[in-house]
Amino acid sequence: MDERLKVKLGNWELDNPIIPASGTYGFGYEFCEFYDINILGSIATKGTTLEPRFGNPTPRIAECTSGMINSVGLQNPGLDEVINVEFKKLAEVFHKKVVANVSGFSIEEYVECAKRMDACDIVGIIEVNISCPNVKHGGMSFGTDPKAAYEVTKAVKDVVKNKPVYIKLSPNVTDIVAIAKACEEAGADGISMINTLLGSRFDLKTGKPIIANVMGGFSGPAILPVALRMVYQVYKAVNIPIIGIGGISKAEDVIEMMYAGATAVQIGAENCRNPYVCKEIIERLPQLMDELKINTLQEIIGRAHV
Repeated sequence: MDERLKVKLGNWELDNPIIPASGTYGFGYEFCEFYDINILGSIATKGTTLEPRFGNPTPRIAECTSGMINSVGLQNPGLDEVINVEFKKLAEVFHKKVVANVSGFSIEEYVECAKRMDACDIVGIIEVNISCPNVKHGGMSFGTDPKAAYEVTKAVKDVVKNKPVYIKLSPNVTDIVAIAKACEEAGADGISMINTLLGSRFDLKTGKPIIANVMGGFSGPAILPVALRMVYQVYKAVNIPIIGIGGISKAEDVIEMMYAGATAVQIGAENCRNPYVCKEIIERLPQLMDELKINTLQEIIGRAHV
């Protein structure tokens, strides 16, 4: 382990900033056949809802230039199964804390999921995905309105007593800074950003949408500049740590994201293309740091702002 790679998310020190993103790494233990997953800084586990979800109709995946579109629809076995089965399997092979990603379609669902995750020893951070539609208020995403983002953040913080709460922001907004500031004001301990953009593909032969739901989450290397811009903007506006997400596929992207203001990073779509990507980035970082004359990663966070 290279001490220079260590970073601190609040009071939690990670061996390195590399975290596979929720939804692209299952519950982690599946990757043990590829490499020792304990080299990772942490793992963001599959998005978990109160009840089991089968997810959206198929087809759910469409390839794009430098990326992909997915409309999986939060398929997961539900909170009870995740805590009692998936986390136990993961704890047998992964000896660090995880980032537990939770989702909900009402504030009550978010609260219940977060409260239960708060009691889990394996959980280091609760990551609240506010990109879900608020079914009680017309279906608009919690993450597209500062007031709704504030309300769900505050409700979760009121019941979570042991773990830091990070809010995962949607990029599908006009002013992401206003959303981030609302979350900070409501007590968020950190921000994860960005979630996927919205995209579509159409079949050239039939003229019909490739994705059954027409639209899905666009991710992959193509969205990196958007993610960098948004992390940069939010870093200037808030005083809580940021986990940078969006389009990261190599060590150079990690350094760039940290310059913009991220303390740690999550790697998503690239895991689907190259299951070794997190390992390769961790191995490449010390060499790249030497090339760039970087002593420690912690010292470069927000360098673009100096």
